[in-house]
Amino acid sequence: MLKEYTKAPLPFQGQKRNFLKKFKEVLKNYDEDSIYVDLFGGSGLLSHTIKQVYPNSKVIYNDFDNFKERLDNISKTNHLLSDIREIVGTLNKNEKLSSKCKNQILDRITKEAGFIDFITLSSSLLFSGNYANTFEDLKKQTFYSKVQKTAYSADGYLDGVDRVSADYKVLIKKYQDTEKVVFIFDPPYLSTDVKSYKDVSFWKLPEYLDILGFTKNFPFIYFTSEKSQLVELCEWLKNNNYLDPISGATITSVTNHVTHNACYRDIMIHRNQKLFL
Repeated sequence: MLKEYTKAPLPFQGQKRNFLKKFKEVLKNYDEDSIYVDLFGGSGLLSHTIKQVYPNSKVIYNDFDNFKERLDNISKTNHLLSDIREIVGTLNKNEKLSSKCKNQILDRITKEAGFIDFITLSSSLLFSGNYANTFEDLKKQTFYSKVQKTAYSADGYLDGVDRVSADYKVLIKKYQDTEKVVFIFDPPYLSTDVKSYKDVSFWKLPEYLDILGFTKNFPFIYFTSEKSQLVELCEWLKNNNYLDPISGATITSVTNHVTHNACYRDIMIHRNQKLFL
């Protein structure tokens, strides 16, 4: 029995942990012997979950952000965080660190050879939602006591999942003629901060419209947020006699609370058949 993860084993911006229950329910509308292609694999949490629901299915995880590199270096990251934990000492969680403490941490990081997981460091030291991708970015930030007490682990996380790293259009072309293929679309959200992702500078409105061009051709599960106004766009297309690429799809949403008085909706759009024209 595969170990079940309800969140990615390492911090990752935009993972679908709040959608997993509904995602599992939706997967029951698709066949176990389908080929599931997770085109924007991110942290791999959706691929992992598909494998949990359908252990015998073929799951293609597109690791465009090279999350595997972070997973492969977990022991190294844990060692670094253990030393940082010693420097922080007994400070309360989320307490601001002194300049002296911050400089000691920065000095320790400079002694680290090879790969450094700046996303996990950001989650351990910076205010929620702030990310640094380089040492120079990190040292400009205010540090807080946020290092978790337990070590990170990814044992068995992507067991049975086929990892690739490619442009999503290349993968669509490769599998588009495959019988019983299901495409999972979870691109970086439009009008949302994506600075912790790699190579997303090209993600603008035309790229999102390109994706809509694919949804009519395949069974799919598509993730977005209310900020993208994707649903409103498709309603406009329908009302103005254009092809609605999500016609016949079911729309599900969850509310995410950023603070006690601020929230937004994540949206999952799914259809288990092609849109026949």
